[in-house]
Amino acid sequence: MATILDALVSILFLGLGFAMVLYIVSVGLSLTMGLMGFVNLAHGAFAMAGGYVTVTLMNTYQVPFGLALVAAFIAVAVVSAILERTLYARLYGAGELEQVLFTIGLIFMAGAIARKLFGPIPLPMHPPALLSGQLNLGFRTVPAYRAFLIVVSFVLILSLWLGIERTNFGARLRAAVDNRRMAEAIGIDTALLFTVTFALGSGLAALGGGLGADILAIYPGYAVEYLVYFLMVVSVGGLGSIRGPFVAALSLGIGDTACKYLVPEFGAFFVYIAMIGLLLWRPAGLFGRA
Repeated sequence: MATILDALVSILFLGLGFAMVLYIVSVGLSLTMGLMGFVNLAHGAFAMAGGYVTVTLMNTYQVPFGLALVAAFIAVAVVSAILERTLYARLYGAGELEQVLFTIGLIFMAGAIARKLFGPIPLPMHPPALLSGQLNLGFRTVPAYRAFLIVVSFVLILSLWLGIERTNFGARLRAAVDNRRMAEAIGIDTALLFTVTFALGSGLAALGGGLGADILAIYPGYAVEYLVYFLMVVSVGGLGSIRGPFVAALSLGIGDTACKYLVPEFGAFFVYIAMIGLLLWRPAGLFGRA
């Protein structure tokens, strides 16, 4: 009985850490796709960039962990805003096929640049000494960095929810998601809103990439390998939603960890089956609009 309980606690704890990384990276994609109707498959490239900036600043220049995360968020947000105005905006009226081909091209370009600059080997993530080792919870010990990641992620999630639900910017964003034409008719500058939201979503992806570099290794194939996970969170949770991707990330993170822990020979087979069944039942996702 104790062994079973220990296994369940391990699955829950490890799965929760994985889920929080998935949510931070994916929630920006949910907002940008819900607001702009743009199929941005290159979203994972911004998370990869954030991971590279964070790890490089820490390993090469001995920049403190927190400062490296802030630098990654700002750098990727600025670059993404420039890309949105110069490249993405040109394809807002294009078809989904053109958007998919464009963003897939960005993925391969980003991967090639990363390989050229950093090489093909994953960069090691070295958490600060304070966050290394094990944390004693009384009934068992857990990795200190995983515990830190879960706590910080919940703070970020709460901040994001308050920012979307309790601020003027959030009200404008929700209005544009619900009815873009009506939002423009009442004077909301949707072009500026698009740029700010895109930069915020990309910055969150960078933050998730940096925070989760100890879980999802940062290497040139990052944007391709984990793309399916980010898309699963968005599709199951529903476009334009804050709570939907959170529920989806929790389900995917814990479910994927449980399957790989209990039935490793099947990998994530049951997770994909569950996702297919859920989307057949609710094609718009758990909290999306049909």
